[in-house]
Parts: sequence; structure tokens; C-alpha cells
Amino acid sequence: MFQRPANQNTLRDVALAASALCAAMSVIVPAVAAEKAATKPAGTYVSGDFHNHTTCSDGALSLQRLVDRSVNAYSLDWFVQADHGGSSARNCTLREDPFEPVAPALGLSNSSTGPYGGTVTYPSGGQPASTGKGPNQSWQSTLPNGVADIKGDGTANPKRMWRWQEIKEFQYPVLEAESRKHNKPVWIGLETNNPGHEHTSTTILTGQLPWPKTGNGNANLMAQFEYCFDRSDTDTSRGAENQWDCSVAGSPNNNLIDPVSRKIAKAGNLGGGNSAANPDLGHIKSVEAVKWMNEKAPNTSFYVPAHLERAGVYSPTGNRGFNIEHLRNFNNAAPRIAFGFESMPGHQAQEDRGGYGTGAAGGGTFGGSGAYAGLVGGVWDALLGEGRNWWFFASSDYHNRGSFGADQRETNSDFFPGEYTKDHVMVRKGKGDLTAEGIIDGLRSGNSYVANGDVIDRLSFVVCTANPGLPFKANQALVEKAAANAIANKGEVRIDGCATMGEKLVARPGADLIVAVAVRDPQGKNNSPYSFPNPSLKQVGITQPLDKPELDHIDLIGGLVTGYVSPSDTARYAGPIGSDAASNKSTKILKVFNKTNWTAGNDGVRTMSYRVPAVKASQYMRLRGTNLPAATPFETDAQGNPLSDWEVSPVDQTVKGNVPCADAACPAHMRTVAGVKYSSFDVAAWSDLWFYSNPVFVEVINGVKVAGVK
Repeated sequence: MFQRPANQNTLRDVALAASALCAAMSVIVPAVAAEKAATKPAGTYVSGDFHNHTTCSDGALSLQRLVDRSVNAYSLDWFVQADHGGSSARNCTLREDPFEPVAPALGLSNSSTGPYGGTVTYPSGGQPASTGKGPNQSWQSTLPNGVADIKGDGTANPKRMWRWQEIKEFQYPVLEAESRKHNKPVWIGLETNNPGHEHTSTTILTGQLPWPKTGNGNANLMAQFEYCFDRSDTDTSRGAENQWDCSVAGSPNNNLIDPVSRKIAKAGNLGGGNSAANPDLGHIKSVEAVKWMNEKAPNTSFYVPAHLERAGVYSPTGNRGFNIEHLRNFNNAAPRIAFGFESMPGHQAQEDRGGYGTGAAGGGTFGGSGAYAGLVGGVWDALLGEGRNWWFFASSDYHNRGSFGADQRETNSDFFPGEYTKDHVMVRKGKGDLTAEGIIDGLRSGNSYVANGDVIDRLSFVVCTANPGLPFKANQALVEKAAANAIANKGEVRIDGCATMGEKLVARPGADLIVAVAVRDPQGKNNSPYSFPNPSLKQVGITQPLDKPELDHIDLIGGLVTGYVSPSDTARYAGPIGSDAASNKSTKILKVFNKTNWTAGNDGVRTMSYRVPAVKASQYMRLRGTNLPAATPFETDAQGNPLSDWEVSPVDQTVKGNVPCADAACPAHMRTVAGVKYSSFDVAAWSDLWFYSNPVFVEVINGVKVAGVK
């Protein structure tokens, strides 16, 4: 987005007010946050993405082109490249030739003429292999010694390369060079095909040396992890000359390791997944994967289940979704590594938004988010109600743009990393450079938020104890000023007696709390190619261009913390969505903020606050916000909750949609029935924008401990 400069006089006034607040609140003794403000390193929020694909798995672009689009065209601050595990025949390290087939590379609309598939640029599948150039050519045809250079098992022609070899020998060196070329942290991860489940976004940074590091790094541990724990990797070679062993020191499950491949596997089930013959074997193997990461790289790894509702509820005899007990098991095994999920999936421009069919857990997406986080009082709230460090993330999951070429702005499949979805993460770098280690620490901390379509681009969310020596309204105003000041610097409120996202505030019983929120609704255009009015808002008499969204309201959501559930309490520990185990009935919308009760400042800044009087019980609070008012037909209910995205664009593709797009500029690729176009694909995604914050916890002295958060 393009923003106007901030008003410097206003920011100076805010800074002075914040200084006064620090002095005023320094007398508060009974409440403490995670760290004293003075000992907490300075930081800033930076945006990135950790889940996407190239031709090394099932994507359409080279490594170099995907990195360029992400950190150059869409200006992400950091980027993790994470293809699927298994194997691939295509050489993703070869650049497109020409790298930029047209000028400018972005901003094209569809065309009926051109050299590739009727467009003026590379088609959806990327540069055709028939050109003899680019990343759709096979490894076998482009390596110096052909098939002899491809290691491990396999007899296909062309022979597929196992992902472990791609990571170790080919992808990592390219990404290290790209990182230094762009002067941004860029490194390699993996979207693992979970044994027992669907997919998880992972990384192991140990050995890698992305910018600003120098020297020659390696991704050996990341490669070994893929060999050991991806169910699509059925290679038995132990990584050829590497002779890897996948055991976890002291684990009772080492007896499941196959003597040949040295990984958990069974005859006829070399990937070690769930099967009728081996029920639950896959989930056991996935927990071993988390334990292995904790053993090998406890400070530089993460394990974040992706689009976890998509494949439906868990099956002990198949490799499908994740129930809440599996998330608890991962977090129990290694809370510093398994600390959240991607409940807001990529593929936001698909007809079945997020790729979620009706068989997904919860039946689909809700405002672009899966049911585990999109439904108040559900799976995420159940985990937060235990006091767990379990955070909300999102990703682009970029593969291709459906029927459009990569350089076209329309899409009926995926958005590029940074084009639509951003993870904003607090990184405490002080005066130093942004580093990959700092980013992983930031993800782990929970001090982060997600926004689609730049509905907001800055957020400050803080809970403070009120100073009983000040009038409450004065206290409230000072905290709001501090939050607005943090927004100006892309930072956070740094005051003793306050806690922000991913932290807990320890307060005495009976203390009054102040919840303060400041956001920036950025002025100008977002990345949408469409300037016609939002068809969903037209239903309620609002004319608002799709490329200039405005924040309508923010929900403050809260629930009680009742402590960790024991695995032995099976009725409360394990169960599918909707069960008691996967619910938190105390969760509710505490307050709705909108233009009637927030303060509108310069540069799109909105500040607001809420009083929690005489706090009695340990609890958490989180935020979500949207461009859509409550009771927008087919989008939100009377309380402002997102409705199923199937409401806008029904499952049956042959019937009309529910939200017509009548403007002459509505694109031709939309669902069209009897000559009428209906909101669908990317238009539906740009119409329906949400942001989600991670929670702030409150632990009441002598009450329930918030055990998972410092």
C-alpha cells in the first residue's frame, strides 16, 4: 500500500504522553508482564511468509522467481521457501529465460495473443519445458551426468530426485545466494507431508547462513528431517553417502524403526503413515518428528500444521486432518517448536476458498479462515483456554495463478507471498540487522498478527493494570496514547505493568485492567487489481473500491483460562471439532470497536480501549477485524461473525452465486450464470478481508496459572 507521511507534531505529542504514562504507571507493583520494559530488547514488526512452492514440488516457478516476487515485487522482509517433501522430476534451480518475459512484469491483464498459451507472458504452468529453458525441465536432462547424478531409490524415467537431495545439494545454495542478493533473510524450510495427517510447515535453520551471515552454510539437518519424517519420502537409501539414522535418543518408539531405511516404516508402508494394518502409526511418527527437532535444533526449528482443517477430521487408518489432541500432543512434546497453526490457509482465490471442500473440518472456510480459529469458542479458544502457547499464523501457499500467468494480476487460484496475506512478526533486533534467528524467535514468542488485503498494516495491542492513584479516564487516555505511539514506530508498548501479544500480565485479584488497541488502516491502494466497488458492500449501500478497503470494526474476544488438560482425561483431551474437548464455552465477544467508539487519527490510525473492572479470573483476550459490517448478507451474521464462504459462492458451480457483480469492470473469469456475474475467485477474496491478532493472557495471583506463557 501507499501511505501518506505521518503527522510529526502528533507523534511528538504522543511520545510525550507515553513518557508521562511510564512515570505514572511505574508505581504499580502488584502486576508484572513477561519482562520489564527496560530489559526487553527493542524490536519492530516485520512481514513475511513461510509456506509456498516451486517446480521442486508442485509449483510453477523457479526458486529465483518466487523469491523475487516475494521480497522484491511485494516487499516482504523475510521469506522461507518450503516445497513439499517426497520427490520431483523438475529442476527448480534453473531460472526462467527470459527472467522477465514482459515489461512491466506485474500489472498485466488477460490477453488473447502471445507466444505462450494465448497470453503475453508465461502461462499458468510456467515457462514450457519445450523451450529447452527454465525450471520445468527435468533433473535428468539438465544435470551433467544425467540419471547418474540422482541419488537414492527410484526407477522412473525421467528419474525423480528425492527432496532430501534437492534441499541439501541444489536448493540451499541457490537460496543462500538469493538471500544475499536481496539483503534479506531468505532460507529453506519444508511443507512436510505428515505421517498420519496432511501437511505441516517446518524449518530447521541450524547450518544455514542466510543474509546477513557470510560464508558457506548448509541445510543438512533440514534434508535429513525430510528423509526421516516425510511420509512421501519412501527412499530407503539412508541418504546415500549420508547414512542417516532417524532415531530419537531414549525414545521408546525407536523399536518402530525399520532396520534398512533406519526410519519409522513398515512393509508396504515405507512412509510410515496411518493405515488399516498400522493404525495411528503416522501420528506416532509425527510426534517423533517434533521430538527429533527438539533434540537436534531446539532453538532454530518450528513445526506449524498447515491448512489443518482441509483434509477433514483425523482418521487412525488414513492420513487426513488434525484433531485437537494431536495439536496438544505436539505442543506437549516440544512447546518451543510446535507452537501454532496455519488456520488461515493459502489458495484464497480458489472457488473453494483455501481449497477447503465441504468435507473439511467445519465444512469450509469462514472469512478465509478455517473453522478451528474462525469460529469463536472452537479449537483455538480451547487451546488458549488451557493457557497454551498456541499461536495463529497464515500463509500464501503459492503454487500458481490458476488459468492466469504468473505475471498477470488476476488469479483464480493463489496469491503471491506478500500480495494478499502477511504474517507481521515482532523481531527484537535492537540496533542490529534483521536475522533468521530473530524471526524464528519472534514467531515462537506469539507477538505477531496476520492481515489479509492490508485491511490493517500496523497493530498495537496491550493489556495494562490501571494505576489506582490516577483517575481511570486519565489512565485510559495515556495507555491509548502509548499504543498510538507504538504504531508510529511499527513497535510495541514498552511499559512495566503492561503485556502485549504472546505475553501474560500477572495481576492481583480486584485490579482494574485497561485493554488498549491502536491500528493503522493504511491510506491508499492495496494490491488488488480491481477498482470497482466491493460487491458485498454494495448489498448494504456502501460504495467502496476493492483496492481501497476500509476497516469497519474490530472484535475484542476473550475467554477463561482453566489450565492444561491431562491426556488421561480423554473426554476433555481428545475429540473432533464441536466436541467438549475442542471447545471453550466461556469464549465470547467482549467488545466491538468501530467508528462510533474509536478515535480516528491522522494517517489512518484508530485508537480504542476497554475496561476490565476488578479482574477475578485468569483469562486471555484476542482481536479480529474486518472491512465488512455485521449483517452483511452472505458474509457476516448479526454479531459480525464470518459466515461460511460457501454462502457467497455455492458449492454447485452450475448455479448462480449469491452476490452479483454488476459493474462493467467485473472480470470475465467470475462465476457467470444466465449472463450475470457473481462474486467469486479473487474478487470474493478482495471483498472479504480479515485480520487476527495473537492473544494477551492475564494470570490472576492465586488463580489458575497460565503455564504455557512466560
